[in-house]
Amino acid sequence: RKPATEYSTSSSDDEFESKTSLTHKARRALRRRRKLEKETKLLIKQEELKRLHKAQAVQRQLEELEERQRALEIFGVKLERELRGESDSGTKDETQMLHEWFQLVLEKNKLMRYESELLIIAQELELEDHQSRLEQKLREKMAIDGKSK
Repeated sequence: RKPATEYSTSSSDDEFESKTSLTHKARRALRRRRKLEKETKLLIKQEELKRLHKAQAVQRQLEELEERQRALEIFGVKLERELRGESDSGTKDETQMLHEWFQLVLEKNKLMRYESELLIIAQELELEDHQSRLEQKLREKMAIDGKSK
């Protein structure tokens, strides 16, 4: 009889151990999940900061580009006046002025291409930011319990 009692006691001990082990596993899983969520939030924040820095750099480059374009425009107007003979500057010959004017046009076209590239990068950053916000909303909605859904 004694061995039977011991057997039932060990059986209840096993049940108790399995229950505590389940709760311990659940706690561990919960901790792991929280840690993963925290790491994910940190990564999202880092990505947002990278996008912000990149957007600021693009904005600065666009401003510098605009200034260079304005300077080229002013120089171009002056050069066109000289070519038309409206200016008093007779020191340069016409072929040299035409060469400068074509160089100016090439530089302006180069700046316009660069500007369009920067605008595409800026638009890409906006789309990445929008995607990140949508993914965050999706994560929040997926985290809601089944009963609340």
